[in-house]
Amino acid sequence: MTHELPYSAHIRAVLVMGLPLIGGHLAQLTIGLTDMVMMGRYGVPELAALSLSMTVFSVLFLFGSGFAFAVMPMVAQFAARGDEVHVRRAARMALWLSIGFFLLALPLFWFARPLLLLLGQTPEVAANAQDYLRIAGCGLLPALGVMVFKNYLAALERTRAVFWITVSAAVVNGLANYALIFGNWGAPELGITGAAIASVCAHSAAFAGVILYARLRLPEHHLWTHFWRPDIEMLREVFHLGWPISLTTLAEVGLFAATAVMVGWLGAVPLAAHGIAMQLSGAIFMVHLGLSNVATVRAGQAMGRSDLNFLTRSTMAAQVLSLGMVVITVILFLGMPKTLLDLFLSPEDPQRGEILRVGTLLLALAAVFQLVDSIQVIVLGVLRGLRDTRVPMLIAAVSYWLVGMPVAWVLGFPLGYGAGGVWMGLSLGLGLAAALLYWRFWHRQVPHLSGLALARAADGD
Repeated sequence: MTHELPYSAHIRAVLVMGLPLIGGHLAQLTIGLTDMVMMGRYGVPELAALSLSMTVFSVLFLFGSGFAFAVMPMVAQFAARGDEVHVRRAARMALWLSIGFFLLALPLFWFARPLLLLLGQTPEVAANAQDYLRIAGCGLLPALGVMVFKNYLAALERTRAVFWITVSAAVVNGLANYALIFGNWGAPELGITGAAIASVCAHSAAFAGVILYARLRLPEHHLWTHFWRPDIEMLREVFHLGWPISLTTLAEVGLFAATAVMVGWLGAVPLAAHGIAMQLSGAIFMVHLGLSNVATVRAGQAMGRSDLNFLTRSTMAAQVLSLGMVVITVILFLGMPKTLLDLFLSPEDPQRGEILRVGTLLLALAAVFQLVDSIQVIVLGVLRGLRDTRVPMLIAAVSYWLVGMPVAWVLGFPLGYGAGGVWMGLSLGLGLAAALLYWRFWHRQVPHLSGLALARAADGD
């Protein structure tokens, strides 16, 4: 029986399902990572502006992705019933909501400079960031479209296709960056503007790839037939499932964005070091996120069967694998910080030494917050699989914004700990969220599922 599977079988199942998802997340992250590495070799002011710009883009992208995340449980449910009409309706309305979000976000990209100046950024950083965001912002639409298709295909167990399409897009981004940032292969030298154009090309290539795959391999869904027709009932259903996910994501990524803004008040060098450390931490986080996605799916399966044993064992399997990655991260971040930081810097850069000093401290703190971040993202995925999204949204808002952010400001500025103090506050907010979410899981959801299992057993008797 499924609930009697040993932990080793659960770990194996999590890995089989999770590796393509992790690979897809890492391939997606590579697009931004490539931008950072190449821009770091172009110039520190441009690197600082790119770090801030990518933070702004990521906040809006992840906030708008809540509707895409809602697609996975809906499409999985409809596909299990053989209901291709509802599969099509859910995917279409998620795309509609993504288009609507893009239109609302576009002015924020276009008028980024005055907004960043109001947030205390230097005129040079704000101007460079606006140059990047006015172009890169156009890539938000295909990026959200890819996210919708990624969840649509994952629900249909076609994650390998998304992985290879995303890898191809990352290659496109790298080649375009090399040509347009530095002016190689006869292309103009465009600096940060070239990085923006390359990112748009990458997102567009990925979107074209998933559309082509869906048309060729899943023609029965007819996603684009009468696409313009509104479907208010399904639009409402996707919206209601997606908005708590969006706000939960916004609470977390907004915290990271706000820390970037605060570090920007300290100058271009701390901001550049912050951006590099965030990119390295983000790469590791993609592993935890992929495992969290698997935890969501398996928690949903456990809930459908009212199988408490399956739920707890599969949750522990995902958590153990996540903590194993934390151990590797601590070894890397504490054992070879300068080697990692040098991947983003030119050896001739006069500010290299100061960036290495600040970056080494931030990586040490990142090793700490990776632990609590891995715990909270796994349990958040489990709760999402149990359709518990609104209370986790409130937990995230309180932990990050009422605790983490004030502490980050106090430690960073009044107490004078600088960028390190900001990151300490970040770790505290994530730690509180992890503790509260785990309390929610073990003291509310586990007893609830246990009650369902007992009721089902009584009915069976």
